[in-house]
Amino acid sequence: MRRCFVVLGIFIISINILLSEEKAGLDWWSFQKIIRPEIPKLENSFNAKPIDAFIRSELEKNNIKPSPVSSPDRLIKRIYYDLVGLPPSYESVQSFINDKDIYAYEKLVDDLLDSSHFGERWARHWFDVVRYAETNGYERDEVKPNIWKYRDWVIKAFNSNMSYDQFVKEQLAGDEIDEPTESSVIATGMLRAGTWNDEPNDPHEYKYERLEDMVDVVSTAFLGLTVRCARCHDHKFDPIPQVDYYRMAAAFWAGTIDPGSRSDMGGPNDKQLGYEKVFGWTDIHRIPPPLHLLKNGDPHKKTFIVKPGNLSLVAHLNRPIMDPPKNSKTSWRRRQLAEYITNSDNPLTARVMVNRIWQHLMGKGIVATPNNFGLKSAIPSHPELLDWLAIEFVEGGWSIKRMIKMIVLSETYKQGLINPSSNEIMQIDPDNRLLWKRDIRRMDAEVLRDSLLEVSGDLNLKMGGESFYPDLAPEVLEGFSRKSSAWAPSPHKDQLRRSVYMISKRHLLVPFMKAFDFPSSEKPCGNRNITTVVSQSLAMLNNQFIHSRSLNLARTLIETHEEDREAMFAAWKKIFSRAPESDELDVSFKHFQKQKSIFSGKDNARLLALSSVCHVLLNSNEFLYID
Repeated sequence: MRRCFVVLGIFIISINILLSEEKAGLDWWSFQKIIRPEIPKLENSFNAKPIDAFIRSELEKNNIKPSPVSSPDRLIKRIYYDLVGLPPSYESVQSFINDKDIYAYEKLVDDLLDSSHFGERWARHWFDVVRYAETNGYERDEVKPNIWKYRDWVIKAFNSNMSYDQFVKEQLAGDEIDEPTESSVIATGMLRAGTWNDEPNDPHEYKYERLEDMVDVVSTAFLGLTVRCARCHDHKFDPIPQVDYYRMAAAFWAGTIDPGSRSDMGGPNDKQLGYEKVFGWTDIHRIPPPLHLLKNGDPHKKTFIVKPGNLSLVAHLNRPIMDPPKNSKTSWRRRQLAEYITNSDNPLTARVMVNRIWQHLMGKGIVATPNNFGLKSAIPSHPELLDWLAIEFVEGGWSIKRMIKMIVLSETYKQGLINPSSNEIMQIDPDNRLLWKRDIRRMDAEVLRDSLLEVSGDLNLKMGGESFYPDLAPEVLEGFSRKSSAWAPSPHKDQLRRSVYMISKRHLLVPFMKAFDFPSSEKPCGNRNITTVVSQSLAMLNNQFIHSRSLNLARTLIETHEEDREAMFAAWKKIFSRAPESDELDVSFKHFQKQKSIFSGKDNARLLALSSVCHVLLNSNEFLYID
């Protein structure tokens, strides 16, 4: 009897532990309703903007003073790169420096936010998140027809400042919203932008792999949760039971097509979509077939039928999924999922998106794991600020441009790299988690390539349309059996377009882009790798693309400047958006004379020598890094 009581006691204790662990999971900060926090009151500042108040409150607690604001010439370059991904001209920098209007910076921010280049820069951030590429992957890596229209839709959405809730709804259910259009159906291309195997070993099993891909991209992109981990069992860390995975997956079950037909590319055809030459998503069933929970995720081990629904961890939003209206051709499940995600009471959606915006402007997110807000996420560096921004985002109409402007107008964003007390502060906060200075950042692959084209005068600013194929060295294609079909370079002028319009093939990344950490598109990417490796220096020194930019810039300078020092002076202004100091110009001129001597005897000795100077400047840290 005594033994029975002991066993019973152990059982009760075990149950209590399990219940407490479950409660602890549901009590996680990111699952809680967002309540507007009070803006901190600072001892040393009475007029601080809210963002600065939250940041400086933490600095004051640690007796840290922030860095002074950056100089105007550095600040304008920073805001140009962050908002449009291109360098400012020398003339633009001088105009900004000499503008005494106290609102000059705010006017500049407004101009850049209104620029069509804004969407080209910020759409690329989004493509990482939704694992966008233009090919299927696998052996053939075939191009998805008309998927580039989704790329153009995202660019237009950012440029038009489409509200984020609408941005979500159209990508998830652009065919099911009130009064759908061709544009809103194109937006659903996000769901089909992943890999597609037209010859899987087990077609039945592969349907569930495709389903997992869509659950993964939707849950990480919009909710910051790794729901896909619950396909085979209850989530190991987050309070997401296995049934929740299938409840979300049921939203896409109505549109899932059997693999095997190369023509469908894993989704509905033009007739089903209602538009020609659109690569989007829609349901092929108004009332979908039942979806079973799979034991251990095995398609051959079906258990009970799972009804569609939302994640149970946000209990107050866990409403039943309704049947579609009688006149509907689709199931309306994705529409209801989109409404759940964009509900203003959903604690995850706004937090996740403002964190992404903060990350791209500040170099790192308030939560350093942007695709994971679960129990294994990084702890927020400034949780009250994150919640305040999330509330502002929703109450401000889900406006991305408004949120960006709010952040870049803050003193925190504008502060410089150098803090007079760096040595002492490094002992307290070596990772700059409290944001007491600006972190220097190297250009990402797209900004680097676009900036090289811009300063050389070669950039083709044509927007939209089909993607271009750049020239590739023959050895890059050596492993392909059908080289001509794998890669056919576009006309030279088209190859000078911005990098966002470059073809993105899953199994053939452009080596120059890959060298500078352009990400794989097999899975959603919230944070790009940041590496510093020898191959990057070799790419900058030896790549024909760089040599062409140096040569073209030198040719332009020679045509417009007869005197060598004047040409070199102009090179500095073109590449760095500033005039050189006298000693810098002297060093450049000495290098020019040495190179001219080496090339003596050639008709183009002056051109080659000046090209060498341009090449050196383009390889400098001042050009490659943004401060």
